[in-house]
Amino acid sequence: MESPASHIIVRTPVIESIAELYEARGLGKKSVVLFDENTRKLYGDEIIASMQRQGFRTVELVVPARETSKSVSTAWKLFGQMIEADVDRSWNLLCVGGGVIGDLGGYIAASYYRGIPVVQLPTTLLAMTDSSIGGKVAINHPLGKNLIGYFHMPALVLIDPAFLRTLPSREIFGGMAEVVKYGFIADREFFDMLAKHFDEVARLEEPWISDAVSRSAFTKADVVEKDFRETSGLRATLNFGHTFAHGLEKMAEYRNLRHGEAVTIGMACGLFLSHRMGFLPEEELNEGLALIARFRFPRGLVNKRFISLDRQELFDAMHSDKKKIDKQLRFVLLDRIGHAFLHDREVPKADVLHAIDDTQRWFSEKR
Repeated sequence: MESPASHIIVRTPVIESIAELYEARGLGKKSVVLFDENTRKLYGDEIIASMQRQGFRTVELVVPARETSKSVSTAWKLFGQMIEADVDRSWNLLCVGGGVIGDLGGYIAASYYRGIPVVQLPTTLLAMTDSSIGGKVAINHPLGKNLIGYFHMPALVLIDPAFLRTLPSREIFGGMAEVVKYGFIADREFFDMLAKHFDEVARLEEPWISDAVSRSAFTKADVVEKDFRETSGLRATLNFGHTFAHGLEKMAEYRNLRHGEAVTIGMACGLFLSHRMGFLPEEELNEGLALIARFRFPRGLVNKRFISLDRQELFDAMHSDKKKIDKQLRFVLLDRIGHAFLHDREVPKADVLHAIDDTQRWFSEKR
């Protein structure tokens, strides 16, 4: 299935037609293939063998499967390996993995020889529906996540839902956060489908999982196409819940709390803030919370990573978010389910703190 944004392909098995897809986009058959240790073990032999059968020349790069791989030191090491392998501007880079690999590989592709094409082959639900799409690529700094990077659009995004079958439940629910987000911000009909078939999607049942992946990916592509560099405020709506989430991730030192878990909690905060500021009716607040209540977290995680937090410390940590302007936090809010907007004025600190309180109380009660 091809998106209206024709660089996004959703197909099973996608790797068996990679030569045809590359040729259609004017890409050559010299490809650096970036894996993490997990994706290399799970899919590496199959992918490399398929590419070589289709006439590709490949250079493999492998990094540890952890967030800390998104670093200057890792990028520097990979640049050296590419130089030693005589990779030049006639090559492209294929990223096989989740958000870490997509971000790191995109950053390397944007930097190397002042830019070579990047192709994303996401293997997690979160990457298929969010991070592989839109061209935002970055590495982390000790003072904040994704602060150093580029806008570098992928030449292709190759999505094969079959890769999801190897994922543990925690990764699926992490990815579901971004799927649900599109229902909240852009598509009431999609929200209603997820409310009805959440369990089927989470169990990776067809046709629900492929439909959810496709609609999520194409929704993001449409938003990105209309506001690539986030100048109109439209693309910023993709960050619903993320200002809270990035604060939570910083407080967790980017360990033990997955991005999707932080976003799920952050969206609950965003719902309460939207309601507290008078935008979201109480009935729709409750609808949104009912869907978030369907998420499963590891035992004790919400208590340890959120309910027990000091709200002022979380508020301070949220200021590491790269989307703030002149030290002012910017929040994406809902005025109804299916429609988000960037609130372009300062949100009173008291309202933010009350929204955190409301969310902590709600999670405590529903536990």
